[in-house]
Amino acid sequence: QVQLVESGGGLVQAGGSLRLSCAASGRSISSSAMGWFRQAPGKEREFVAAIRWSGGNTYYADSVKGRFTISRDNAKNTVYLQMNSLKPEDTAVYYCARAGRGSLYRATDYDYWGQGTQVTVSS
Repeated sequence: QVQLVESGGGLVQAGGSLRLSCAASGRSISSSAMGWFRQAPGKEREFVAAIRWSGGNTYYADSVKGRFTISRDNAKNTVYLQMNSLKPEDTAVYYCARAGRGSLYRATDYDYWGQGTQVTVSS
């Protein structure tokens, strides 16, 4: 079993920055790819970013490329999402998840999820 807890969300003005953290407990995530997803009210959960276990390969949704950076510290069993140049359309609940088998871009291919952290960007 893996427990994931996100933190770092909040209210920020457009153009601002936030850094989300996802702390894992239970089993180590050091050998697992990890991802961040988000879900806005009335919308489906969407892929934001993912990172391979080594941290050497990262993947981003086009909507956040160049503004968000995913990273990980395997010694701390933690994954991060640095979000810069935030826009009102980034407002959502952000979830971290552990990748299972399959596509890193598909939420159904992740097997453990955190409870989410709210990010609200005001205009």
